[in-house]
Amino acid sequence: MKREKVVIGTRASKLALWQAEYIQSELIKHYPGLEVDLNKIKTTGDKILDVPLAQVGGKGLFVKEIEEALLRHEADIAVHSMKDVPTEFPDGLYLAVICEREDPRDALIISEKLKVKSEKFNPPIPTDKNRGKGGSEKAGRGIAKSLIYDLPEGATIGTSSLRRSCQLLSIRPDLKIVQLRGNLDTRLRKLDEGQFDAVILAAAGIKRLGLQNRITEILPFEISLSAIGQGAVGIECRTDDVFINDLIAPLDHLETSVCVRAERAFLKRLEGGCQVPIAAYARIKHIAKGKEQRATYRDNPLISTSEKSSYSPLIAQDSLLILDGLVGSISGDEIIKGRIEGDPEEGEILGVQLADDILSKGAKEILDEVYKRCAPPVNGEISS
Repeated sequence: MKREKVVIGTRASKLALWQAEYIQSELIKHYPGLEVDLNKIKTTGDKILDVPLAQVGGKGLFVKEIEEALLRHEADIAVHSMKDVPTEFPDGLYLAVICEREDPRDALIISEKLKVKSEKFNPPIPTDKNRGKGGSEKAGRGIAKSLIYDLPEGATIGTSSLRRSCQLLSIRPDLKIVQLRGNLDTRLRKLDEGQFDAVILAAAGIKRLGLQNRITEILPFEISLSAIGQGAVGIECRTDDVFINDLIAPLDHLETSVCVRAERAFLKRLEGGCQVPIAAYARIKHIAKGKEQRATYRDNPLISTSEKSSYSPLIAQDSLLILDGLVGSISGDEIIKGRIEGDPEEGEILGVQLADDILSKGAKEILDEVYKRCAPPVNGEISS
């Protein structure tokens, strides 16, 4: 049944609203005359600002209340940052669309009061061009230059991410990591007030809000491997709402979707949440050009297998999905890394296989210790 109005459930932060308004504009572009409204919702993660997210416990801290609005039919779709989305969904909901990814890397922003000797260094995202099978394992490893190494001894770094802190401490154990909470503006204000020598944030959010001039350096993956789904925006909806599923299908981006789903399969197999020291980044080499067939309803349990096959993404046989992943101890003393390559059509299978490989190397013991300790502050205090 055709509808003339669609409601987007979203958080109310500037970045969340940018994402929701982007989806709003895309829907209107595809369907002129369609009315698209925003329902701004405050989530648990927005309400609790004086405790590190890893200590709050539970999953879906930034999506639970929005999902409840979907189930109450107070919203037709939910727009999320993919790195905030759990791998399990409430009955009746699923991840329908993943939009084209922004820069998936982390950004270092150094206080203007702090002097460092090196110039800005912004390496390009590795494309794996002209590399042989497995050659991209070295992507970034030849990049030794980074301002992280030039920060003064004992420099105070603000980040809310155990993933970032464990990787930083693995190469600079002298750094003082202070838990930083709040929206992007709040974090930058605290940096400018002198509470930190530097902060690390997702490059995608900074760029989307037009603040890229604040970035001192884009960190190479060898320094800080990304969070699962970082830089991508996802759309969640009700599985049985055929009208909405058809409506949003054109917004799905084939390459991003394949990559992010592989990363999420890796995370799910590790039984990890969004606030644990787990990282993964997938990319596709030599993806086919030409007509792109979208993967509508790919995970919808109400659609038959035969119907799903007609929506399967078509990727050239010579394409290769490359997935890097890691698990780290809170202190950074131990980082377990892995890589896998294979058919993009089997991206989620590859994600599970990489997780099993990392688990076999000792990742389970590291994650058990993280959960046992409830992830207390790393080596600093909480900045609310």
